[in-house]
Amino acid sequence: MCPGVLRPDGAMRYLHARLDQPEWMRHPIQRFLAASDAMHRAELLAWNQSRSDVQFALFFIEGDVDAYRDRIADTSVEWFELTPVDGTSFYSYVCTAYTEGNTTFSQAFADLSLVVIPPLVYDEDGLVDVTVVGRGSSLTTLTEALEEQAGIDVDVLEVGTYDRRLGTVTGGLTDRQFEALETASELGYYAVPREASLSDVAAELDIAPSTASELLRRAESRVLPRLVGADGPSRTPEQS
Repeated sequence: MCPGVLRPDGAMRYLHARLDQPEWMRHPIQRFLAASDAMHRAELLAWNQSRSDVQFALFFIEGDVDAYRDRIADTSVEWFELTPVDGTSFYSYVCTAYTEGNTTFSQAFADLSLVVIPPLVYDEDGLVDVTVVGRGSSLTTLTEALEEQAGIDVDVLEVGTYDRRLGTVTGGLTDRQFEALETASELGYYAVPREASLSDVAAELDIAPSTASELLRRAESRVLPRLVGADGPSRTPEQS
């Protein structure tokens, strides 16, 4: 049994970092995400490692579902189920065997009694955005363990006191969504009265108005619930 420690302030510590795994550690789908223009982002929402032979995972993915289906069928997954959300995103429920890469990756967190807060986000560069909660000393040891023992480059983005009620407002945005939101704000799209049109935003981003509209709607759907405390893993950052 793990010993219990009551901190005077009752606070838990978190670390938010971006991880660059060595090529051997990356899953084939993670490599596909980084290499294919058809894929944009994957979020590992939940996983089950209770069995010793296979593991189960649920992903939310932004990209071309047909391209993903063709690629995952060529990997070592036992089975998978895909559920479309709209024309640009879908859920992927998979059963797959353990690999040396994901076993080594997961063990680094387990050895230090750290809790990984979903989602784990895989971006278009194949990097992993992760938030973990635990003792401050364990968080420091984690960065050393990942870099020295697993060969993972760690870019620490935030550390602080964990509080799920208060979120990093833009933390759930993709780079494209953040760029669209930032551009729209700078041009005056959200000013009252409005100083720029959707076409102006699209022209500045060099994309079609329909694409700009989709990016802004997705960004707004993620940001607004966090502003009113209705969504998101929340943290109180102390540094970035």
